[in-house]
Amino acid sequence: MSGGHTLLAFRTSAKQILELAGKGHLAERVAAHLARAGYRISASERSSWEQSLPALAVQLADAGLEDLDALVECQLPRSSKRIDVILAGMEPLSRRPVYLVVELKQWSAATSYDEVENLLSVPGVAEPQVHPALQVQNYSSYLTDFLPMFWERPDAVHGLAYLHNAEQHQVPALPAVGDRRGDHRRMVFTRDRAEEMRRYLTGRFAPWRDEFAARTLLTAAVKPSRQLLTFTATEVESRRHLVLLDEQRAAYELVMRGVRWADRGRRKRVVVVAGGPGSGKSAIALTLLADLAREGRPVAHATGSKAFRETLQRYARSQPSSAEQRIAPLFHYFMDFMDEPADSLDVLICDEAHRIRDQSTRGTSRGWKSQVRELIEVAKVPVFLLDDDQVVRPNEVGSVALIRDEAERLDLEVDFVHLGAQFRCGGSPRYERWVRHLLGLAGDRPYRWTEDDSFRLALANSPHQMEMLLRNAHDRPASARISAGFCWPWTEKPRGRELAPEVRIGSWSKPWNAKGKRPPRGIPSSSYWASDPAGFEQVGCIYTAQGFEYDWSGVIIGPDLVFRGGRLVSQPSESHDNAIFDRRRGVAARDADRLIRNTYKVLLTRGLRGTLIHSADPDTQRFLTSLVPAAQVPGTLVAEGVRLMGARADVMESLPDRSSGQNPRAPRTGTARPPGAR
Repeated sequence: MSGGHTLLAFRTSAKQILELAGKGHLAERVAAHLARAGYRISASERSSWEQSLPALAVQLADAGLEDLDALVECQLPRSSKRIDVILAGMEPLSRRPVYLVVELKQWSAATSYDEVENLLSVPGVAEPQVHPALQVQNYSSYLTDFLPMFWERPDAVHGLAYLHNAEQHQVPALPAVGDRRGDHRRMVFTRDRAEEMRRYLTGRFAPWRDEFAARTLLTAAVKPSRQLLTFTATEVESRRHLVLLDEQRAAYELVMRGVRWADRGRRKRVVVVAGGPGSGKSAIALTLLADLAREGRPVAHATGSKAFRETLQRYARSQPSSAEQRIAPLFHYFMDFMDEPADSLDVLICDEAHRIRDQSTRGTSRGWKSQVRELIEVAKVPVFLLDDDQVVRPNEVGSVALIRDEAERLDLEVDFVHLGAQFRCGGSPRYERWVRHLLGLAGDRPYRWTEDDSFRLALANSPHQMEMLLRNAHDRPASARISAGFCWPWTEKPRGRELAPEVRIGSWSKPWNAKGKRPPRGIPSSSYWASDPAGFEQVGCIYTAQGFEYDWSGVIIGPDLVFRGGRLVSQPSESHDNAIFDRRRGVAARDADRLIRNTYKVLLTRGLRGTLIHSADPDTQRFLTSLVPAAQVPGTLVAEGVRLMGARADVMESLPDRSSGQNPRAPRTGTARPPGAR
């Protein structure tokens, strides 16, 4: 499989499924396939394969489709989420490729969850479950959004949920939608409707196998993911926005339930959504913001990051001339609510809530309550989206435990959702785990990175090589950035029209991202370093990278984290971030080690498609050569674009065009300093 252009799936057929099941080898074969891709397999997954796959295979065989290609556990593009089965074949009359997304459930019964029509309570399952009809509809929509092969033929994809242990009256129907054209993506069949299901299958697929359909899907080009910052005011005002999957959708539904309950005067509930980098927290935040704003509700988005807030504000504009009037009231800092009356908002969406401070301060004013209490009290439905492992400053106190404790003191109940998926880092299920082990944030020691077709990782032998490889990606254009640990000084003011090149490693140097709102012409301000193409010419820091994503990421590990005595150790005194090390007093922050490791976890998980690493410390660079394959540079940079790096010393695929279009070239000067976070 070529990286980035092949979907991962266990390719089989109904006939083979029944044969493997009869020999007791089915779960073993599927598990072995997924293990090679880095997935960890649970007992419940094995049980599902053993029970549900044969149930589907029997229906296919009875419909005369025993040879139809079945793509089992098919990984969604740019996501770690997997579809149970995609059936691929030919339409009987037109003989064109058609596909059926299948979600399999062992449930014998389900009921609506606390008045939320799109969520179900299932016996034996603690968390609310997204209705399988909605689940399979969202999977289908996600595929047609990401694969250009479906843009002209969206009807080539249908969706079906099969509850083989339940009867129709035991599962609530999904509420009807006004537009019935999408019903073919949200079909539900139960065991008492098996005959009807077989009639559908025989009408959908020709009774012969044509591998063209499966091969076309598995090798389909993938559109670069619709990144967070393409979410515009046009989308806020329409129904077009990011597709939310599974736990993401459950979180959305719990918030909307809270809004309906508040309308009826019921006591507020706090919604907490936790997930790692790239798990889709901000997609939930902006989808909620869009839908609630469209309803005309008092809603606000809050964050602790200046760069994140200003960039969201910029990209939410559709009419720049009136942007401040239309958009600014929606976007705030956490500290902005210290004097607001209780329940003055219907919903407050606290994004990056791990950046919550102990108390709010604004100028000389200081809040008398804890900041988390202010945020809970100001809205009828307070929503917190966070990752406990992304705290990077000593004064950041946001955590799931803190929010739960404050809600308990206020006698409020908490709805908690954990996001387990990965929508960054190529959807690779193993990359974030590898990063955690590398940085000592997991129990075991670092280990060597092995091949992953979803994501590319390589070690640059110098910052020169890193910049060359990423520049070729950037010039395709695909978004690429270099970031670094905060281990070099910064200059307050630029030197005329240029920024001081203060990040220096040997003969290589580059400026930090710019400070302030009015940098030299052609250079983006710090808030837009990650989103403006001209940001490639500067090195970003934790405060401008956190919360953002780009296709290709280069990370320079500075001397604040080095290999000594057989392990990676932190050296806070090498940091130029006053929040980590006070150089005037020579004092390190109490939890500096954790903050430094969290910083690199954030920087190493910004890339959507691949990451290059280089350490400024020679001993650490030698240590990394035992863990990370070397970046390979072809002898000739071919016309279709340089091929970069691969886990087996092979090279990366050609880079696709970025949806943003042309890449204006910036002066090859950078920025003055990584700004302090608010």
